[in-house]
Amino acid sequence: MGKSLAGKGSPEVWFGILISFVLCFVLLPFDYPCTFFGVDYGVNRFEKKQTHPTGIKNQSISVINQSTIDSCSGRYIYIHDDLPAKFNYDLTNNCESLTQGSNMRNMCPYIKNFGFGPEINSSEGVLTNKRWFSTNQFSLELIFHSKMKQYECLTNNSAQASAIYIPIYPGLEDSKHLWDPNLTARDAFGKDFAKWVSSRSEWKKMWGRDHFFVSGRVAFDYRRKTENITDWGSKLRLLPESWNMTMLAIEGSSLTNDIAIPYPTGFHPAHNIEVFLWQNKVRRLERPYLFTFVGGPRPDQPNSIRGKLFDQCQASNYCIGLNCKSRGINCEETVTTMRVFQKSVYCLQPTGDTYTRKAAFDSILAGCIPVFFHPASAYNQYLWYLPKNYTKYSVFIPVRRVRDLEDGDIEKILLGISKDRKVAMREQVIRLIPKLVYGDPRSRLETKDAFDIAVNKILERIENVRKLIGEGRDPSIGFAEQDGNKFMFPKELE
Repeated sequence: MGKSLAGKGSPEVWFGILISFVLCFVLLPFDYPCTFFGVDYGVNRFEKKQTHPTGIKNQSISVINQSTIDSCSGRYIYIHDDLPAKFNYDLTNNCESLTQGSNMRNMCPYIKNFGFGPEINSSEGVLTNKRWFSTNQFSLELIFHSKMKQYECLTNNSAQASAIYIPIYPGLEDSKHLWDPNLTARDAFGKDFAKWVSSRSEWKKMWGRDHFFVSGRVAFDYRRKTENITDWGSKLRLLPESWNMTMLAIEGSSLTNDIAIPYPTGFHPAHNIEVFLWQNKVRRLERPYLFTFVGGPRPDQPNSIRGKLFDQCQASNYCIGLNCKSRGINCEETVTTMRVFQKSVYCLQPTGDTYTRKAAFDSILAGCIPVFFHPASAYNQYLWYLPKNYTKYSVFIPVRRVRDLEDGDIEKILLGISKDRKVAMREQVIRLIPKLVYGDPRSRLETKDAFDIAVNKILERIENVRKLIGEGRDPSIGFAEQDGNKFMFPKELE
């Protein structure tokens, strides 16, 4: 008699196939491979739900060869949420004591809406219908903290973190004491903060070089060098612990661990379509004036060119000026300034109390080509954001002294720019808009905004320090170095 062959009617074989087939479908939902007759019918590439650290929603992660790919690897950030409230929330809860500046008006209206300030409901057609706010130029700490709370790669485990974010509000605190003759009061915040952060276990990992914080004021406000009460600011950035941390601020210093990121504007989009619509709006605008200057003169500053710029604007038929010191004109109103910027091809951006200006970012937002007079107003500051070749998006008229600016110079120089270059510069300015705004923290733009760029760059900076340590080299090299050329004019003008 011949032997019966498998697959040719043996009841035992068919029973085995049936059992394997049933087991496959039973076990498949549990991610078990299904194998019979030596063939693996398991899923080699599948979508698996992975729970990320606190603050991150479940999301589909592609898994190859049954090993999980961690999309947050190298991007995890730990927030010091256990920070004493006196360093942040106590300040906002007592906002009546905070001031915008020398006008002494309190900051309370500007704290709402994640630090964006009051929403603008009517703009007389100057703005688009949504996502515009009366944002104060000193509110960056609040905005950044609000967005960091929604960052996609937060972790509760500080050992897993590539960077440590400390949500202090030094700018808000500084606003209480900048004019205070009591130096102890000016410096108390910084000293208490340095003592607290350096006592934490996270500090000892890299002795603070993986720590960063944000300031809504310029770096100069934290670098008082003497004990003279007439000198400006506090000593926060001169403390030994502070040297080991990186500060992101609206204006940097000559030290490489003070890094400038954009001033907050009034536009905080939630979706890319809102950005695109705004770009199309400013691209199509008719611009009847060649140039404009929006600002206040500085009669008490003999070296300021602002007075001369106003004089040249008033003498030109091609210029529309807005004197922010004039009665009835409030240049803190977004609609007021944006209306003028939208009418002009070029927007003059001289130095003021410091090298940089919020108006420079407002003008770019309006599609107006900025005109700078000092390299530290933009070119040596916002290196993470602006093209290295500044001629692509701006005009540079170097003026070291008031007497260097002759009558009619501005009009003559701007009229001499070719139409092709003017069109190309404006288009480049409009393309910069997405990366210079801080989007609504409740949603995520498809393109990177100013916050995304800052986070990516700070992670890159810290990783470079980590590599130095891994190579046995001194991590302080280049970390807080003096950049002597940062506030210098080009050599040909020396």
